[in-house]
Amino acid sequence: MKNILVFIIDGFADWEASYVTAELNKPGTGFQVQTIAIDKNPKKSMGGLTVLPDYSLLDFPFDLEITMLIIPGGTGWKEEKNQQAKKLVEFCFTEDIPVAAICDATTFLGNHGFLEQYNHTGNSLAYLKEAAPNYKGDEKYIDQQSVSDGSLITANGTGALEFSRDILCKLAVLEKKELKEWYDLFKKGFIV
Repeated sequence: MKNILVFIIDGFADWEASYVTAELNKPGTGFQVQTIAIDKNPKKSMGGLTVLPDYSLLDFPFDLEITMLIIPGGTGWKEEKNQQAKKLVEFCFTEDIPVAAICDATTFLGNHGFLEQYNHTGNSLAYLKEAAPNYKGDEKYIDQQSVSDGSLITANGTGALEFSRDILCKLAVLEKKELKEWYDLFKKGFIV
């Protein structure tokens, strides 16, 4: 099985990874979705869902083969304790493991210098500059729902479906026609 890690924090935006994790976790895809957090304490999402992380940063086996790291946004990314996630993100970029971040998780990446060499998006350029004082990626910022560039996928907080589509495309989970039908079904309620 190919391991997909989802980094969760207290106050994570559960809906931002729900489309893609449900698709990746289907039988027969060859993927296994697991969660990781700064510790093993249960994390409560913005929607009130409580999740017990599979791994913590302290016990994470860095020799585990990771196919992708997905980082949902949420209310806790500005908290100092959650900055520890930088260690795992650095590991992924060093090992050329794709990273997908949405909403305030893109702000977290921007504040730690991970966006500067990639085309990317976020909640808005003005928000990124204000909320991530160390952000220096203005020239690479693109105003759209989701941006995929090399080993990085980013999306704004209203782009969960486009974010999911870009992840599914990157991982080649569905054929091109199937992916379009999947996207149309969730976006329009029917297949065109």
